[in-house]
Amino acid sequence: MEQQEGPKKKILIVDDDSFLLDMYALRFTQAGFDVETGVDAEDVLKKLRAGLAPDVCLFDVVMPGIDGFEMLEMINKENLIPKTIKIFLSNLGQEQDIARGKSLGAASYIVKANSTPSEVVTEVNKVLKDHGI
Repeated sequence: MEQQEGPKKKILIVDDDSFLLDMYALRFTQAGFDVETGVDAEDVLKKLRAGLAPDVCLFDVVMPGIDGFEMLEMINKENLIPKTIKIFLSNLGQEQDIARGKSLGAASYIVKANSTPSEVVTEVNKVLKDHGI
């Protein structure tokens, strides 16, 4: 896994599945990221409203209560993290899901079933590089 140069990038990973959340947190930590996690929209919104400003945010879509799409709509409406790169990481891989994610400002949409954790880290690094971060 490729290590980053310079200061650590901060990533916020949001997933209600604690096994997947821990696995992705470990992979990104190993890749040199400073990792924050959130288990649902309420948890994440509270952290963002308190001033957390990650370089990149990796959202699941399917979560109890407020889903990832609705959460990003709320984040956008409140202008909480305007400079943060937003990426969806979901098992929802239909064209309309991907289109909805991109219409909400997501820089990328990764389908979990089609990507290993290492490939997810590689894609996030690619998106950050493409955005000059």
